Amino acid sequence: MNDDGGVHLILPSYKRLKLFTGLAHPELAFEIASHLGIGVSAMRVDRFKDGEIRVGIDETVRGVDCFVVQPTCPPVNENLMELLIIADAMRRASAKTVTAVIPYYGYARQDRKAKARDPITAKLVANLLVTAGCDRILTIDLHAGQIQGFFDIPVDPLLGMPILAKYVRDSGLSNCVIASPDIGGTVRARAMAEKLGVGLVVIDKRRPAPNISEVMNIIGDVKGKTVILIDDIIDTGGTIVQAAEAIHNAGAKQVFAACTHALLSGHAKDLLSASVLKKVIVTNTIPMTEDRCPERTEVLSVAPLLAEAIKRIYQDLPVSTLFE
Repeated sequence: MNDDGGVHLILPSYKRLKLFTGLAHPELAFEIASHLGIGVSAMRVDRFKDGEIRVGIDETVRGVDCFVVQPTCPPVNENLMELLIIADAMRRASAKTVTAVIPYYGYARQDRKAKARDPITAKLVANLLVTAGCDRILTIDLHAGQIQGFFDIPVDPLLGMPILAKYVRDSGLSNCVIASPDIGGTVRARAMAEKLGVGLVVIDKRRPAPNISEVMNIIGDVKGKTVILIDDIIDTGGTIVQAAEAIHNAGAKQVFAACTHALLSGHAKDLLSASVLKKVIVTNTIPMTEDRCPERTEVLSVAPLLAEAIKRIYQDLPVSTLFE
């Protein structure tokens, strides 16, 4: 009671964090939760008989900062639609914020009109996520940096390169150079080369059709060196394998591949296993089950990075330190 006889109401703080996962990569969500010291919140995702996605959130999210882990990897459309429905359910349940944690952002390669009458699907996906109710996007190694500008909400595009660079440094490899498998990846490869204090090589190639590439020239010296091919995505494996063969034929001592997102479509697993690559280093932004992994594959976890980013977002701390 107040001195004047009125009731003194103490309002509790309802601000709290909850982590959810769709069906795309629950293993990563549980690993992130472990690093945060929390559990994964209860939610059901299943299908009606006709294939429609049904979502049921089994605990309150009113006033909660919700983080949903869901890479939009294959099956891309299923995983994307699942994420949209989850975000919509949380928004309608009065969640305070909904952050989509999308370790791999699908449709990112369709970021511009390459020819007449092409769609810009990366922008369409951005519109869908915002319309569904996402307040923030947390992702890793966007294929094209300009995709951040497709959103009118905050985007935190974390970098997988420092994780790969640390592995290379800790491996004790000597006489190394970093190689970009194409001109477009030069900025990414240069950043890693500078971080490791080694040289840079660029492969000049042409792409006559989607998922088909031809090596034209090697710009830089690879003879007698350990070459690490760096890229953001390995899809069919053709680009990396062709680049590795060209580098090997040019006299490289050994060739490694380091990549953030291992899509490994089609016969990529067999192609990489049969290649000259000594090791394929990838992260788990996409589920890396044993049946998907090529021979001589090393899988590095992005869970500590994502957990730290989630903690910083929740606590209103700078995320910029994670880019260093």
